[in-house]
Amino acid sequence: MEVVWAEVTDRLCSWRRLALQLMTFGLTNIRYIVPMKLDLNKRTDLALRAMEELCVQELRVAGPVLAEALKTTRQYLPQIMNPLVKARWVASTPGPHGGYQLLVSLDDVSVLELIEAMEGPTANEICVLTGETCPQALLCAMHGAWQHAMEALIRELGSMSLSKAWGASCG
Repeated sequence: MEVVWAEVTDRLCSWRRLALQLMTFGLTNIRYIVPMKLDLNKRTDLALRAMEELCVQELRVAGPVLAEALKTTRQYLPQIMNPLVKARWVASTPGPHGGYQLLVSLDDVSVLELIEAMEGPTANEICVLTGETCPQALLCAMHGAWQHAMEALIRELGSMSLSKAWGASCG
């Protein structure tokens, strides 16, 4: 039986749709080359750095000063800080003498909690190869291995505090 390799490079073209299209032509032995992407967005990185900066400063830090320390714009700063305020890890005080202040110890917040605050809940049913829900009818051969790896990663990130990830403590 001939093996057909299909490369999925466009996120708009899911591997499942591609498989169904190829199956309509009678091709059933299909292998996928899907670019794997395990990354976090820039906001998450900036949020970790903001928590670290607030920890080092100990007192309230003005928005413009924090934006400069993070090498970002004052206009983008609320997008980074609002989820941290909502999680009640950071206080936000408006006004000319306002700013941001850390309310918790970095020992009390896990890396997973920060990731989920910034990017939304981790979903184990999402395929790391496609970014879509794994269809039960078309599970890839690596599904079980990836599931175990993702569970281990989530467990590790959940048990690692921000201070441990940062490699220092403050305060």
